[in-house]
Amino acid sequence: MHAQIVLFDGFDPLDVIAPYEVLYAGGAASGGALTVELVSAEGPREVVSGTGGMPLRATAALDPARADLILVPGASGRLGEPGDNSGDDAGVAGERQDEFISVLLGHALATALPGLLKEAMDRTDVTVATVCGGSLLLAMAGLLEGRHATTHHTGMDALATTGAHAVRARVVDDGDLVTGAGVTSGLDLSLYLLEREVGPRIAHAVEELFAHERRGTVWRASGPVPAAL
Repeated sequence: MHAQIVLFDGFDPLDVIAPYEVLYAGGAASGGALTVELVSAEGPREVVSGTGGMPLRATAALDPARADLILVPGASGRLGEPGDNSGDDAGVAGERQDEFISVLLGHALATALPGLLKEAMDRTDVTVATVCGGSLLLAMAGLLEGRHATTHHTGMDALATTGAHAVRARVVDDGDLVTGAGVTSGLDLSLYLLEREVGPRIAHAVEELFAHERRGTVWRASGPVPAAL
């Protein structure tokens, strides 16, 4: 199984690094049954994150024909340097921050990335996963209409307006689409993908290695519909 984790300008580093480490460790624990690499729509290049300008290097091009799993992170960033929004109250600052994240995602949508992600989602042999605002990126590209997905709690309303079925859960499994909620959910998402694709013993070994116990129930569109509580 080969996984590609997508980098784009303004990406959130933790959305990338946590799943990368989990999947890499899963590959080691499984004797090479899983490989993982960092990619970009443009090919090998240094990609600057939205957190302090920290760069990571994409070593290959995003290629849905080579990947079994493609993971899309969200974006991160702050409105300029300290003092830029010092006059805002907390509510206004939060709204401006959400708008800024939308701008970063919009920049990614202006690249070749949406077309490559559509190709991936059209392929029955590829699973697309997202962390945090990665699902918003897909939704803004028109790729999540009618699909069940989650995202960071501040983006749930925006996700629903795109035609997606927004689910308030830590991890949502919609078949060939698996989405994670807030930033640290990347750990839970990638451990779940290890369990689903490689096996629970491998996932448990990696959980022990990182001393992390997964949170929450993975939501799936199966079983009886619960009554109102």
